Amino acid sequence: MYRLYTLPKLPTHRPRGRLDYQILYVAARKAHFYFNGKEEIVNAGNMVIYRPKEEQRYYYGADQPEVYWVHFTGNNVKNIIRKYGIQDDCHVIYTGTSIEYKHLFQSMIQELQLMKDDYEEMLTYYFMQLLIRIHRMSQVKPHKKSIQIIRDMDDAVEYFRTHYSEPISIETYATEHNINIGGFIRNFKAYTGTTPAQFILSIRLTNARLLLETTDNNVSEIAHLSAMIILYISAVCSGNNTDVPRLSFGNRNCREVRIKILSEFKMNFLFL
Repeated sequence: MYRLYTLPKLPTHRPRGRLDYQILYVAARKAHFYFNGKEEIVNAGNMVIYRPKEEQRYYYGADQPEVYWVHFTGNNVKNIIRKYGIQDDCHVIYTGTSIEYKHLFQSMIQELQLMKDDYEEMLTYYFMQLLIRIHRMSQVKPHKKSIQIIRDMDDAVEYFRTHYSEPISIETYATEHNINIGGFIRNFKAYTGTTPAQFILSIRLTNARLLLETTDNNVSEIAHLSAMIILYISAVCSGNNTDVPRLSFGNRNCREVRIKILSEFKMNFLFL
């Protein structure tokens, strides 16, 4: 994964390409690619594929894009990616923006870092999930999306990513941007593969889990940052949510965490 913070521009140019395949996922903002000598701006919600020995030229600009990538190779790769809808002349693949893509890339990164038993099989498993999701999205992609709708959805995704820790009303957001609420939800789901409420919820859950697992922040701070910590901890402590792993929260036990949160934040963080 790469996110540009300090440099105004980070270029990559491999005139002779690489010996393997590469897929890059633009998760946020935009990146600049060149195909056959012509520049193409690739916005969030798209992936780019490079094939062996194909010139690779692209750069990340000052708007700080968030990009994930994976390299892969094998004897039958060409036929495999064809099976999942990636044609031989395709460079840019519309995928929509989804937290699930990030989860898959992050899982692959973790497997490569830890290299536990059977990690190669796990990498294959995650990569196949990625191809399946790409194929499914290609089947439901709207055929008549105006440039304005794409811009509206890009703006909404960026807003939700930036303000996920704040109270968010989907209806208010749509009204303030002069968009019909029903049309906004339909277009957002077509663009990202999920509803606005599910998108925000997924970001909040992910950040709540990350903060609890990796920081020593007190619970009050985490609650402010994640805006989902109450429901997250309730799910973990009760054991009713099999999709959320049970955590020890360091030296915090579930009862202490829940009582502290409920006493300090007597409000519902889900304004969806």
